[in-house]
Amino acid sequence: MTAPTRLRLEPGRAYRTRDLAIWSPHPSRLARQLVRNGALVRLSRGLFFHPKRSRFDDVPPTDDELMRVFLGSAPFVFTGPERWNALGLGTTAVHATSLVYNTKRSGMFELGGRRFVLRRVAFPESPPAEWFAVDLLEHADEAGASRRELGAALRRVVANGSPDRARVQEMAARYASKETRTLVESALASTT
Repeated sequence: MTAPTRLRLEPGRAYRTRDLAIWSPHPSRLARQLVRNGALVRLSRGLFFHPKRSRFDDVPPTDDELMRVFLGSAPFVFTGPERWNALGLGTTAVHATSLVYNTKRSGMFELGGRRFVLRRVAFPESPPAEWFAVDLLEHADEAGASRRELGAALRRVVANGSPDRARVQEMAARYASKETRTLVESALASTT
């Protein structure tokens, strides 16, 4: 079944119960009705999804869409093994949960059958590759890598011109712990 014709639910979009208040003075009741009708799928308490249909089945919401509705207007960035492994610093870590930095919440959350680890930490608005490299150094233990080996790998890739040496230093100065800043300075000292 579909939603009542007066509703304009966007396929592939997630909604909070309060988002439904524009269509009803009783958004919780409307949400229950839309779930019963199959127009919405319950993802977690107060969080719903209007599925996008494909030839084979409903397309699940994207991680970005889940975080957009869960965190509201708070900025966020996905990080972790998927991004770290792409840097070419020798890590091949895999995790079943997504790591999300944001300015609003911390903890482990399950949304739509997927697990997310949220951490309230500082991060740039549009993180460059250099920030992800510094983030990897900060979390070497989670990536199953040695900080010393990562420092040596960083030295090698910076010597080849990517990532940018000055930006790595800037990202470390702004977002890293003292221990990581020292590691970056030591690794990059021999590339000048």
